[in-house]
Amino acid sequence: MLFSPYTRGALTLPNRIVMPPMTRSRAGTGNVATPLMAEYYAQRASAGLIVSEGTQISQQGQGYAWTPGIHDEAQIAGWRGVTDAVHAAGGRIVAQLWHVGRVSHVALQPGGAAPVSSSALLAEGVKVFVDPEGRGPQSGVGEMVQHSMPRALAIDEIAGIVRDYAAAARNAIAAGFDGIELHGANGYLINQFIDSQANQRTDAYGGALQNRLRFLREVTEAVAAEIGAERVGVRLAPLTTLQGAVDDTPQATYLAAAHLLDQIGVGYLHIAEADWEDAPVMPVAFKEALRMIYRGTLIYAGKYTVARAEEALAKGWADLIAFGRPFIANPDLPERLQQGLPLNPSDKATFFGGGAEGFTDYPVAELAELAELAEA
Repeated sequence: MLFSPYTRGALTLPNRIVMPPMTRSRAGTGNVATPLMAEYYAQRASAGLIVSEGTQISQQGQGYAWTPGIHDEAQIAGWRGVTDAVHAAGGRIVAQLWHVGRVSHVALQPGGAAPVSSSALLAEGVKVFVDPEGRGPQSGVGEMVQHSMPRALAIDEIAGIVRDYAAAARNAIAAGFDGIELHGANGYLINQFIDSQANQRTDAYGGALQNRLRFLREVTEAVAAEIGAERVGVRLAPLTTLQGAVDDTPQATYLAAAHLLDQIGVGYLHIAEADWEDAPVMPVAFKEALRMIYRGTLIYAGKYTVARAEEALAKGWADLIAFGRPFIANPDLPERLQQGLPLNPSDKATFFGGGAEGFTDYPVAELAELAELAEA
């Protein structure tokens, strides 16, 4: 199994550190991954596992300018350059497969069509990043705008999107990825079907909880049939309310989702905790319940410190811990955390779009720093 080395036991913290998906909006023409992206990911190959930035399964699935896709041959070839570089550096990487659903804009959709969702509901104040002047990622200049009003998917269209996910999983393996992660969190399409306040359907995909979980089940089963369940991970955000996705009974809903994914046999669950100031804390009892219900590898993300990570691992409700933003400015983050070295500060102005600045030019710790620490 792909994730079998990542089990509770005598593993060091660096081996248990995951680089989670982080959108950087630097794909090239045709939403193709670039050599600069290959350098960026290879620099961070010391992570126990890298999850790629969100990668749209179709043009319809795109919600932001300059994000990479994995639905045509040029995109597969671009990602092959990335995976080859990561593997040459001794790392492992999975592709996060992404359909944003309603969190898009007509400027990004095929033929200027409306975005799609479980239901025709607008999430007020939810914005997407567009490039209205067509300057391209190198400029780093775009605009945040309210997402466009979506339309509800017809049932036959849902089946087509399930096939798009399966094709994207097949493409990811062809591109050299070690597996895939389904983005089922943060208010995107899978999440729009799961959460009760985002799903007003009255057919087989709405209403009762098992109906709202049906899209998740069908997508997961389709990609598992394509590449093997052990190569599939799923990211969930059980207790957050990002981008207008709200559930009335989140603990019950997401424990049921975990049970479903355990039955399918996916390799891991990637649990995103709220990471903003004054965010609600995920109860330990909920994490312990997830551990009892789901028997695979559990990854947690959400403003973890070394102390919180070690506590989570020691108490057994997590197998791996994802550190997000610190990886942007610290390509050698696992080593820095293990040695107690200071972290490079990140430049928020270069998070999205642009070139090498703020992307591949952050320094690694000098050997002199490591030697000095060892002698202290």
